[in-house]
Amino acid sequence: MMKYTFKVPDMSCGHCKAHIEESFKNWGKAASYAVDLEAKTITVETDEPQASVIRVIRDEGYTPEAV
Repeated sequence: MMKYTFKVPDMSCGHCKAHIEESFKNWGKAASYAVDLEAKTITVETDEPQASVIRVIRDEGYTPEAV
């Protein structure tokens, strides 16, 4: 299990947070995920490669930067 953290500077409101959380819920491959709107970070634990996690975030229109 790997833990990835991304800075997402274009995540700006509660709607953004809810949208990203729903995406990870629907993806179904994250053991856990946390979206911190104040810090503009997303932390995901999964067995999937980092590129797959980035794709979930990018597919929702956000720009993740690995921390």
